[in-house]
Amino acid sequence: MAKFERKDKKKLSAISTASLPDVVFMLLFFFMTVTTLRETEQLVVVALPEASQAAKIGRKDLTSYIYIGSPVLGYQQQMGTNARIQLNDAFREVSDIRNFIAAEREALKEDDRQFMTTSLKVDVNVRMGIVSDVKQELRRSNALTVSYSAKKKTTE
Repeated sequence: MAKFERKDKKKLSAISTASLPDVVFMLLFFFMTVTTLRETEQLVVVALPEASQAAKIGRKDLTSYIYIGSPVLGYQQQMGTNARIQLNDAFREVSDIRNFIAAEREALKEDDRQFMTTSLKVDVNVRMGIVSDVKQELRRSNALTVSYSAKKKTTE
């Protein structure tokens, strides 16, 4: 007997990669829009106090942050546990605030400099003496618009 073979045997076609770049770019744009980048690494512990009335800052790009609190565990060995001032990504002294404010002002457009705000993020347990010293130095550097960061009081 004769053997019958199919002559139109179909081979599996290769997977089309034409839409692969589209998928990659969609994922790229998704992660670019969803991801938030942290501007500074927090070197001090800041547990914000509660406030009964709070308002959001209008333009965060015009805000410079000063963190005051005890150093995180990794820095307590060399810095101690007393309250420290953090400007950008480094521990600084009260005397360095003038240079910090001047550098932050220079980084802004000339039209926006008058709207610059300095936000103090101070830990609940920090003594008022260091905060008072920071405020005095801000006055000397003519940074008169100061806001205090706080979390909204939870109503029970």
